Amino acid sequence: MAILPINEKLLSIVGPSGLTNDVLALESHNRDWRGRYQGDAAWVVKPATTHEVMDVVRACFEAGISIVPQGGNTSQCGASVPGTGWGSIILNLSRMNRIRTIDWDNDTLTCEAGVTLATVQETARQGNRLFPVSIASEGTAEIGGVISTNAGGTAVLRYGNMRSQVLGLEVVLPDGQLWNGMRMLRKDNTGYDLKQWFIGAEGTLGIVTAAVLRLYPLPRSRATAWVAVDSPAQAVSLLSHLKSCVGDRTSGFELMSRSALQMVLTHITGTHDPLGNSSPWYVLVELEDASPDAGLDALLETALDQVLQQQLISDAVISRSESQSAALWALREQVSEAQKREGISIKHDISVPVSRIPVFVEDASQKLERAYPGIRVVCFGHVGDGNLHYNLSMPDKVKNPSFIEVTPQVNRIVHDVVHQLDGSISAEHGIGQLKVDELVRYKSPIELELMKTLKKALDPKNLMNPGKIFRPGNI
Repeated sequence: MAILPINEKLLSIVGPSGLTNDVLALESHNRDWRGRYQGDAAWVVKPATTHEVMDVVRACFEAGISIVPQGGNTSQCGASVPGTGWGSIILNLSRMNRIRTIDWDNDTLTCEAGVTLATVQETARQGNRLFPVSIASEGTAEIGGVISTNAGGTAVLRYGNMRSQVLGLEVVLPDGQLWNGMRMLRKDNTGYDLKQWFIGAEGTLGIVTAAVLRLYPLPRSRATAWVAVDSPAQAVSLLSHLKSCVGDRTSGFELMSRSALQMVLTHITGTHDPLGNSSPWYVLVELEDASPDAGLDALLETALDQVLQQQLISDAVISRSESQSAALWALREQVSEAQKREGISIKHDISVPVSRIPVFVEDASQKLERAYPGIRVVCFGHVGDGNLHYNLSMPDKVKNPSFIEVTPQVNRIVHDVVHQLDGSISAEHGIGQLKVDELVRYKSPIELELMKTLKKALDPKNLMNPGKIFRPGNI
């Protein structure tokens, strides 16, 4: 039998609609959305079924060709685009966009990897259910990628990140075999929990093709408030107070520096400052309950009145309508877009124990100011779970290109502080291409060796998303 060139082999598997080397398509799929990384894959393969994924992976395994799995290409760290010099293909799963089954009594939804996060959310709402993971890119981000990066978002405080939402997975392994772990069970104590290997692995161990997701009762009442505080320490105290007053009804607790809010007000049309007086820090609080008569507005107002009397907050406004609540959330959700319009910056996605957030902000900011006088800190994130997006630039845009050149030194300052506080250099964005060297510095040797052992066992040829998590040649 004649051995077909890889492009002809792939064409025979996925057909003309599933294979392209069109210049414009390649340009789009080879570049991340932030424009930071540019790959050199010569082909984009778009299978329509799990069996096609298996055949494509098997063909590449036999030919020794590496694969970069890709969904909506919204990765923050370059995980969803190739590096250069690997001769990789891009395996884009966007055509695999079917909801397979919904079991309302079991509160589960089974879907393919190419379904967008927004579609999952909307499908759940149609059955009066909630899928709680919410991120700014949810209209584009696809379930396979959201699982592979273990995305978090704004509701982790109450519901947890993607690792908490996945009951079962279907995964094509690096040699083309299929692992069918599509269980709809909340209890399954039969040895190793294999699905956890692939959640957060950024496509380096296999390709997620489908998942069983948990659903929750749809909240029927919400209360949202915008709160001014003088410091992150006050924000943490406010969080503790809310927990004691309203329990687990707190679903959102987002911190924003004034610099972050100011960028949104400057660059996003239609936004306005909810409070009359400027404050150095703000907290966006949201409560929710499955009961339509939970009285959340009154509960939130009482809790905020108490901390106002204790001078833990300086001002607050409670939303009185869904449109007002949406406007408050837009201030938080548009920070990334506002930053993009403002220009380049050095970004960090860190987590520390909630109690140590004030120490991190103070220590890192002081050290950075000493090293780079005049530096601008744009800090925002999910204080309820200890995750901050801590981004740095110079107020004068002209100085930023040269400032970006010292990224390694800036990272060292920030990540050393994180490490000293028993934190993580990546809370929800993953490692990708961006943080491979940082991972080596801050992971213990035994942790790295265990990770490499798993990688070598499942992907001995290093064909699954090479250059991500581990530097090439360092496995």
